[in-house]
Amino acid sequence: MTLKDAYIQGSEELKRAGLPEAGLDAWYLLEYATGISRAAYYADPGKELASPEQEQYKICLENRKKRIPLQHITGVQEFMGLSFSVNEHVLIPRQDTEILVEKALELMGKGGGPCEEGKMRILDLCTGSGCVLLSVLHYAASTLSVSGRAGTAESAHGNARTETAGGTADASPAGDIIIEGTGTDISGDALVTARKNADELGIKAEFIQGDLFENISGRFAMILSNPPYIKTKEIDSLQEEVRLHDPRIALDGKEDGLYFYRRIIKESRNYLLPQSYLVLEIGYDQAEDVGNLMSAAGYAGITVKKDLAGLDRVVCGRYIR
Repeated sequence: MTLKDAYIQGSEELKRAGLPEAGLDAWYLLEYATGISRAAYYADPGKELASPEQEQYKICLENRKKRIPLQHITGVQEFMGLSFSVNEHVLIPRQDTEILVEKALELMGKGGGPCEEGKMRILDLCTGSGCVLLSVLHYAASTLSVSGRAGTAESAHGNARTETAGGTADASPAGDIIIEGTGTDISGDALVTARKNADELGIKAEFIQGDLFENISGRFAMILSNPPYIKTKEIDSLQEEVRLHDPRIALDGKEDGLYFYRRIIKESRNYLLPQSYLVLEIGYDQAEDVGNLMSAAGYAGITVKKDLAGLDRVVCGRYIR
């Protein structure tokens, strides 16, 4: 079987199985099974696959037809231009969550909150694979050097400002401030994955097991989180790849989807320095509720940042002590 034959056959199999992006999935699986690059494929599509490669590709296709996520088969997912190891213990990093990272970097470029002894401490709750924390640490490096990525416009969410995704980041050194990152998760298995990603990316970070702020001490300049926010009753209606293979504990936001926001917003006040930021990813219809919770808890300057689809994606506020 040639590379071209394998790709065509794989695409047809996945299409018959009802996969919406059959051709793309078939390519990624062929690339994974053979190690072939796209350039090498087009240079010699008639190259014969070795028997082990054919068998590996067949196994990959069968797993994908069972709706096992592509990323669980290949074991990796790109996020913010970085490669993260993923598995059944963590949410697969999604492009929408890059908006959370972009907002954090933007705030850091504008000062990012208070520092103590030349250090800016960042806490990432529900860290999962560590993709949010590690991406922030990677792009911020050891000094503040990132400026804002988006403009602002007035929002319909009370006094909050809405921001649209996009733009570019400009280097703007802001002094020798050391950035320290801590990630927490209730799942020990998730933290194994996060630590592996930190090691593979060569990024120093601390990971602590606990229920949100459990086992956390000290105060931070910024707290980030992409918590579970899907209503319990809605989980069974999600696509198979999500409801059957993403960890349910990372999806379930309880009855109204706001359970973890209430806890984080209330408890975070004990772990933030004066003038520090709380930055939260939200569901597309949760901006008003989360913004109101933050306002009632003493947060000011609340803004809502939209994703590339124009949907509300991140809510941010500054805690005025």
